[in-house]
Amino acid sequence: MAGKGVFEEIIDGDVYKYYADGEWKKSASGKSVPIINPTTRKTQYKVQACTQEEVNKVMEAAKAAQKSWARTPLWKRAELLHKAAAILKDHRASIAECLVKEIAKPAKDAVTEVVRSGDLVSYTAEEGVRILGEGKFLVSDSFPGNERTKYCLSSKIPLGVVLAIPPFNYPVNLAVSKIAPALIAGNSLVLKPPTQGAVSALHMIYCFHLAGFPKGLISCVTGKGSEIGDFLTMHPGVNCISFTGGDTGIAISKKAGMIPLQMELGGKDACIVLEDADLDLTAANIVKGGFSYSGQRCTAVKVVLVMESVADALVDKVKAKVAKLTVGSPEEDCDITPVVTESSANFIEGLVMDAKEKGATFCQEYRREGNLIWPLLLDHVRPDMRIAWEEPFGPVLPVMRINSVEEGIHHCNASNFGLQGCVFTRDINKALMISDAMETGTVQINSAPARGPDHFPFQGLKDSGIGSQGITNSINMMTKIKSTVINLPSPSYTMG
Repeated sequence: MAGKGVFEEIIDGDVYKYYADGEWKKSASGKSVPIINPTTRKTQYKVQACTQEEVNKVMEAAKAAQKSWARTPLWKRAELLHKAAAILKDHRASIAECLVKEIAKPAKDAVTEVVRSGDLVSYTAEEGVRILGEGKFLVSDSFPGNERTKYCLSSKIPLGVVLAIPPFNYPVNLAVSKIAPALIAGNSLVLKPPTQGAVSALHMIYCFHLAGFPKGLISCVTGKGSEIGDFLTMHPGVNCISFTGGDTGIAISKKAGMIPLQMELGGKDACIVLEDADLDLTAANIVKGGFSYSGQRCTAVKVVLVMESVADALVDKVKAKVAKLTVGSPEEDCDITPVVTESSANFIEGLVMDAKEKGATFCQEYRREGNLIWPLLLDHVRPDMRIAWEEPFGPVLPVMRINSVEEGIHHCNASNFGLQGCVFTRDINKALMISDAMETGTVQINSAPARGPDHFPFQGLKDSGIGSQGITNSINMMTKIKSTVINLPSPSYTMG
């Protein structure tokens, strides 16, 4: 149970503690931040409202701990990560319970997120040993005009203190996707979890605590973004920021200065459907891609661009599958559960009403109860409708009919976003040509967009982000190259 048994240490009364210097602490502010259950719309949990002074202390401890951690043998870092992964999986039920109550994630998906996170941590440990255990040896005479008088040895060294900020929709998985690469690379880690998802993240951090990482190496601070958000991201002690979220990331990038950034900021993932597509396969992927976790995924299908000649048939197939989706509470494992906040539901409703006013065809009746919005397919969407361009982050999917492949590519590329896209066709040549033309970080061929497997590169173009994620890319991004050059008194060549 959440906050019970082994997890009793992390809660004081009804308020969860924050984690700093290897200890679970109450904030000196005496204040807490409520976490609203999206289903009941009542306060489910409370977390500490940390102060700026407490952030300063966390940063000091992180800097000190990182120095010794960087000298810890690579195999030992990997060993502790494997241990944390096993503990995380052992406590999947308790963490999943938090996910269900904080972010209304269906129960089976919540368990899957925790297990996937454990696998990610273990894989990162193994990959880190391989990547960081190798260096480069260069000789000077490969460049014109030089004799072999210099040997260059280069290796990867840690950046220092990594600030990790995950989003509400995957507060555990997208936290460990930042934590594990940072730690294996020799960095210390400060986690600022989202408010919705903070308790899940605190339970996850406790698993790392139980694994026995050095004090101060890992911290988790909770609180109001208005009080500690900018203070964290602009803190001089931070050497790298890994952020997943929305518009806030753009503001962070403008203020961050000369530190490495890894950012994924959302998408408007387009699904282009050609005349020769397998419509049953396409419909299944559109429903899975558009409505899984109520559409609250950066890689959800956000707009369907279908050739007019097959549009009626495809819409009918999608409508039939949408009709079978279950709607209700996450505890009952329903397909469609409440969106995370009332403001999110209001935003989604605004997009729906705009489409209605401008003449979109409603394939289902629009229905909402509190934060729960029934799945809705909108046909005959036009470019003058907000839903054609804005990311709803909810169970509403627009269909736009196109008369040429070029028209679909143009709409995809006219978006400010460029995270992922997908193409459905039986012609691999067309698929590859369209993929090359789409201005997105990834294009899926005959499958819905997805982040993963977790070792695949994951990146966005334009307003969708900076840098590339995925285990290998994250390890490389959280290190820097250090070179040592040996200067010889005379040219050295291997003797025959």
